[in-house]
Amino acid sequence: MRMIDYFDNGVKFYPNNVAFTDVDCGDSCLTYADASPITHRIAAAIRKNGYPQGSHIGILAPNSTVAFLTLLGLFRAEAVWLPINPRNTVATNSDLLTRFDGELLFYHSSFADEAEQIMKAVPNLREAVCIDGEATIGKSLDVWSEGAPGHHEIGAIDLDATIAIFPTGGTTGKSKGVVLNHRCIYTMYQNYYAHFNYYDDTCHLVVAPMTHSAGIIGGLHFARGGTNVVMSKAAPDLICDAIDKYRVTHLFLPPTVVYMMLALPDVKDRDYSSLQHFLVGAAPTSVNKLKEAVSVFGPVMTEAFGQSEAPAAITAKAPWDYLDKDGNINERRLASIGRPCVNNRVAILDDEGGELKRGQAGEICIQGGLVSPGYYKNPEATAEVRQFGWHHTGDVGVMDDEGFITIVDRKKDMIISGGFNIFPNEVEQVLNSHPAVQDCAVIGVPDEKWGEAVNAIIQLKASHQCSDEELIALCKRELGGVKAPKTVDFIDDLPRSPAGKVLKTELRKKHWEGRGRAVN
Repeated sequence: MRMIDYFDNGVKFYPNNVAFTDVDCGDSCLTYADASPITHRIAAAIRKNGYPQGSHIGILAPNSTVAFLTLLGLFRAEAVWLPINPRNTVATNSDLLTRFDGELLFYHSSFADEAEQIMKAVPNLREAVCIDGEATIGKSLDVWSEGAPGHHEIGAIDLDATIAIFPTGGTTGKSKGVVLNHRCIYTMYQNYYAHFNYYDDTCHLVVAPMTHSAGIIGGLHFARGGTNVVMSKAAPDLICDAIDKYRVTHLFLPPTVVYMMLALPDVKDRDYSSLQHFLVGAAPTSVNKLKEAVSVFGPVMTEAFGQSEAPAAITAKAPWDYLDKDGNINERRLASIGRPCVNNRVAILDDEGGELKRGQAGEICIQGGLVSPGYYKNPEATAEVRQFGWHHTGDVGVMDDEGFITIVDRKKDMIISGGFNIFPNEVEQVLNSHPAVQDCAVIGVPDEKWGEAVNAIIQLKASHQCSDEELIALCKRELGGVKAPKTVDFIDDLPRSPAGKVLKTELRKKHWEGRGRAVN
């Protein structure tokens, strides 16, 4: 089964159920029967305009029903999705579309200026299509799809065909492209269906970015005719309002937004009785905040651990997994990332590829259909993470006798802040471009709001001066607010190894010492 096949089951068996509600468009609704022809028209137009199966297509849009319909049309056309995050800089998105061989760009009118800049910067893009109205660059979807058939017959299921290329940061500052096939998504869905509740009449609030995880997670509700309520703004008060108004049953958010919701003065006065699964993922979660969330939102908190290379379902922890046999919160389980999902083989390995005993710390590794085929046009990077026949997550964990895994450290330097992957070298490159900076190091430090915050340690050139505000502003201009340091420290000399390499381990010590979870 492919994601579009789950949608078509919703069309077949639940035609009159509401498939999409768009909060930003006055709660406009589309049933499955209404939505289906639109996806067929988009798919037929993609093929009519000369984009065959396997074409690489980007979508630059906020969370919206029209963006979701475009995504489904893309999948029906058997094209490859390039998720282009609107929060990225134009330069970043242009680079991704160039290196991942983007051929066509769908864009929302609110990003017309960005789309125009991208089209000028990416030579391999053939054209741009506006999905929600009159086009200021390229053609509108209505004009572009003129003459296309009203129905597009999709080909036979091939689980090994590519569905998407997800960007993920790299140690060189350039994102690698994670190739996902239908088997990855199918396995993810089967894991979620096995561990969580996805029955009739679900209502999923799509408020986390569709380009991150929420779009794929939304597809879980199609098979039983569930509704996706789509919001473009992740404002904590509006999310709380939406849970009550739309009787939301399922919700996915990164920890940062959960913390913002918990900080609302009236958070305990809202009605959350409809919730079945409040899924938290994409970044380390504070144990104390998680415990508070259980007390506020009820016994519905849910967690899943994954990464782009093994999406969203390496391990899972359902609401009932938090509790002991007497119904009380089990502190040890609370601190864990859950147990291996049923369709995976997960092990804790040492550096030689040997499986460690329970209670011993090693790298969390996985085998199975969830695992990506590899990195796009990068066999060397693929081989590096596939040693001994396993996919290596780069996270160090301990598995207990019940199979619950607790992350204790991260092998690589990646920072996860507010659910976004940030690689230090990319930030360091910008900081080092400042004329006053001699050298620098970027690390992640504990942060109650963001999970981890970006901290820059700067060694200035002799007789040079600059302020932390100046350096943060520089990074914001070049990289955007997500990747910019939250704090800047100045140091006389960075600690180095005999070979001259900066010892980030030494820099981290004062921030992480005494913490139960090194990534918390």
